[in-house]
Amino acid sequence: MALSSCFSSSLSLKIDRPSLRSKTSCESRISQTHMLALKSINTELFGQEVLGKGKIKCIGWSFLGGSRNISKSNIGKNMVCRKSSSAVYASWLSSSQIASSAFTLGTVAVLPIYTFMVVAPKADITKKLVGSSIPYISLGMLYAYLLYLSWTPDTIRLMFASKYWLPELPGIAKMFSSEMTLASAWIHLLAVDLFAARQVYYDGLQDNIETRHSVSLCLLFCPVGILVHLITKAVTRSKEKAEHGIH
Repeated sequence: MALSSCFSSSLSLKIDRPSLRSKTSCESRISQTHMLALKSINTELFGQEVLGKGKIKCIGWSFLGGSRNISKSNIGKNMVCRKSSSAVYASWLSSSQIASSAFTLGTVAVLPIYTFMVVAPKADITKKLVGSSIPYISLGMLYAYLLYLSWTPDTIRLMFASKYWLPELPGIAKMFSSEMTLASAWIHLLAVDLFAARQVYYDGLQDNIETRHSVSLCLLFCPVGILVHLITKAVTRSKEKAEHGIH
């Protein structure tokens, strides 16, 4: 009797210990799962945790393997976001910032040349500055770049909208509705006006004619500046002929 009771007690202890161990392991596993879940919720919802740049930590669970930590790469999404943001920035830059910068740069580049031709027309530094080809090369390259950016498949059609392949005012007005086209046209005018002002300046040095007022007008009103220079030249020659006739 005592042997049977002792055997039963030992058997019960052997049966209870595994159950106790399984219960303890289940509780510890549940607590670990809860801790991981709380940790993942604190970092980011839906079981995602940011590990580092371009990686996301996810907690997966299955009946066989339990909870698992899965690290996923987020490089693709980051690259897509970077490409889209750079594309938006590039489009914004090409539409407004480049046109505005080119407009300001071209205007500032020609102002010193006009200033020297007006302030000190007979100085050596003025002659060297006016005779240099660097301003025209720079303006030509800048104009070609702006023309490339402003060119569209409809540019030729807008330029020669007439059935006789001649420019028409509505087509030109529509073409110049773009900031980039306006900036390229402004650089075009600056280059042509500067070349005309240089010819007026050289003509004045050769025939000893006053050209300060004509050069100043060539900056913004080039045709008027050329006309004023021709009038000034005619008046100066008539005075010289009259003086020679008196003597």
